[in-house]
Amino acid sequence: MAEFPDLGKHCSVEICQQLDFLPFDCDGCGKTFCGDHKFPDNHDCNQMNKQTATGEYSGERSYFCTFEGCQGRELMKVTCTECNKNFCLNHRHQNEHNCEKLEIKEDKTKTAEHVRQIIASKAAKAHPVPSKGKKSSKTAAKVALMKLKMHAIGDKGIPQDSRVFFLVYLPMQTKLKAKPMFFSKTWTIGRVIDSVADFNKISNPNNTGSEQKLRMFLHDCGGLLDTKASLELCLQQENLYNGSSVILECVPTDCSQIDNTHDYKS
Repeated sequence: MAEFPDLGKHCSVEICQQLDFLPFDCDGCGKTFCGDHKFPDNHDCNQMNKQTATGEYSGERSYFCTFEGCQGRELMKVTCTECNKNFCLNHRHQNEHNCEKLEIKEDKTKTAEHVRQIIASKAAKAHPVPSKGKKSSKTAAKVALMKLKMHAIGDKGIPQDSRVFFLVYLPMQTKLKAKPMFFSKTWTIGRVIDSVADFNKISNPNNTGSEQKLRMFLHDCGGLLDTKASLELCLQQENLYNGSSVILECVPTDCSQIDNTHDYKS
């Protein structure tokens, strides 16, 4: 190689100094490196680290969850409409990130539980079901429950004694059959909707600016279920039963009733 003294360059890493005939120049520090040390992380590029630390990174952006102790991040912003902070999908609901606005409301009114009960029953009361129909729905749910338990899908981490079973009719445009599913009684209707969408790979526009949202309705009367109401409270008030049939549909934000419930068939 004495005949080609200028061919190739030595790696700038002090402990390497390898002669490379196809050397690489770092865009960060401008030094030359061999194939083993060409990436910034492989030669501890101080200049690249400075660019990243000062927010000058030009690659794909991501947004970190602000919930204490969570390292999750998303490619899109998931902002709480109450406190305006950013969270991952697991902490996007108010009760899941201990929303400071929710705490202030509880401290001021000291009637937060009563408020939640009013919100939970609001949608059901907008389209009340006659007592005879309620009794019929309760009986039908009991009959359906055993069959649902045999085939239901859901988060297997939910304890058996906390599971609530529904036959879920999926959005008509998906052309998917109704699915028996189970959820935790501690969840809100909003989280139930998210779980159904995830399990069935249905597009969920609920955290976007879309005028269409995924909402859940009672199959027997078409009444809207409030997204902030907990399943446990709905069961206590008999707006829902363990074994009930519900409809998931993408509707305008002001929709509070589905009239064509008979079109949703198993």
